[in-house]
Parts: sequence; structure tokens; C-alpha cells
Amino acid sequence: MPENLKLTRPWLVAVWPGMGHVGINAGVYLLSKLGMSEVAELETGETFDVDSVTVENGLIGAVRRPRSRLFLWNDPAGKHDLVVLVGEAQPPAGKYAFCRRVIDAARQAGVERVFTFAAMATQMHPSHDSRVFAAATDQANLDELKRLELDVVQEGQISGLNGVLLGVAAEAGLPGACLLGEMPHIFAQVPFPKASHAVLEAFTTLAGIELDLSELASLARNVEEQLGEVLARVEERFGDQEDEDDEDDDSEAVAEAEEPEAGDEPSPAARRPSARARVEELFVAAAADRSKAFELKQALDRFGLFREYEDRFLDLFKKAGEAGA
Repeated sequence: MPENLKLTRPWLVAVWPGMGHVGINAGVYLLSKLGMSEVAELETGETFDVDSVTVENGLIGAVRRPRSRLFLWNDPAGKHDLVVLVGEAQPPAGKYAFCRRVIDAARQAGVERVFTFAAMATQMHPSHDSRVFAAATDQANLDELKRLELDVVQEGQISGLNGVLLGVAAEAGLPGACLLGEMPHIFAQVPFPKASHAVLEAFTTLAGIELDLSELASLARNVEEQLGEVLARVEERFGDQEDEDDEDDDSEAVAEAEEPEAGDEPSPAARRPSARARVEELFVAAAADRSKAFELKQALDRFGLFREYEDRFLDLFKKAGEAGA
């Protein structure tokens, strides 16, 4: 992080693409609604390799490695500034070294606590409330999470950077926690905003941040209805294959797999000129008012275009005068 940054007792939140886009959408919602600005890009060195390049109209594009960017919100109440790390991808190898780099930068910036947002896939029905599961690096943090009546992860593993980053934080004596929003395992590849909403409710309560979650709540209701209709049609055709008594059984819960990304491939709708035109309209709106960036993110998810537009999307959060830098 830039050495000239003046931070007040900062907290770090780290998010990456994963199941249901739970973590990444919660992070992007913070960027959008808190009006955060990019302050730095984390140097990843040789952590990432490249196994493909893009081709457009017969021309091969330049090699591009996944980026990890840092965004800042200065708390007007002076309690805790917030730094959000948005990673485009998780490195296939070298996770420990990557996390050491992140934690070293966090300690130099005076970060007091580290959080990761992730998904917990269970047998929940889409209409049920998403619980928030939690694990902490120390007893004091765990006790605080318990007071919020979150579901403590008693045993198992949190795979990928969502877990490794906190393990490295614990190694460095830096307190932290992972908040995992519950989502249906049968829809693991579908964005599930209800889980993102639940994670942000828990986090903002912990941080004492006032955040309007109404847009996310509305989106969650719409997705709930859509997935409920899909599930009803499947059950009508094939019968309910699952024992209802096991519906809330967490024995098969999966805490954030390595990186099964939702929306990696463009949908058939994305090939329509109207889809691209809608995306361009939303980019213009979000550039004028960054609080509209989350609506743009949902459109990119819906069309399966987020990976294609990710750089341009995150560029919306550059400081004034840095656009195109």
C-alpha cells in the first residue's frame, strides 16, 4: 500500500470469485455503496502463470495475468477505515507466498483485523434464510462472532485463499475471521445474493458501518423466486430425491471450493447486440454514479460477461483523474 496513506485503525476484507459469487458480490457491494476508490495494486510477482490468450477478430491479445487491487474507504466516524482486496483469481500454486505478501502489506499499513468472505454450500432450500458460518483466528474474535449468534464452523477445512490468508494472519499474530454465507449446493454455479446479503449484515454489524442493503435484498428475493420455480419444476418431474429431514443437515456442507466460478462463459443472451448495448448503458451510469455499479455487476453476471469486463469494471473505482491510467 502507498506509504503516504493515513489510515485510522483499518480493517482488511479480501474477496475472490467463488461459489455463488458470494464473496465477490459482497465485496463489490461495499465498493459501490461506500464509494470506495482504488489506492494500489498488489504486486503478485510470478505467482500467476498464463495458460491462454484472447483472440478477437483474428488478432491475438497481449498476455495478461490476473490482478489483485486494493480499494479504500475512510470511515467518517473515525472508527475503522476499510481496505478491500479484490482478486481476479486465486493462484493455482504459491498460495502461501501470495498470502504472506498480502499480510506483510497489511501489517505495514497498520491493519488491525482481516476478514475473508466466502460461501458455505449446504442442502438448504433457496427459500430459507441464509445462515452465516464463521471461524476466527483467536478466541476473542470467536467470542464476538458467537455474540452475533453466527454458526461456528466446528471442524473441517476452508480451502483456497479464503482460508490460507487467515492462517497466515494467525501465524503473524493478526486477528481475523472468515464469514461464509450459506447457499444451496445444487446451485453452486449460480450467483446467490441472499448469502452475500447475510454476510454483509453480519460484517456491518461487527464493523459498526451503516450500509443500505435494500438493493441486495431485492435482488435476493428475485433470485429466490427464480430458483424456487426451477426447483419446483425439477421436483415435479423427477420427484424430491432428498429426504426433507436431512434438509438442514450440514454433514455435507462445503466451505468454499477452490474456485468454481459462476458466469465464466458468456450466455447465449450475451451474443445479442442489445445485451452489449445494455452493458454499455450501465457503464455510463456507473461512471457518473458509482452507487449504480452493483446493478452493472448483476448485468455482467446475468450475461456471463464479468470476466471479460472485469478490468474495466474495477477501473470505475479509480480516484478522480486516474481513469485510463
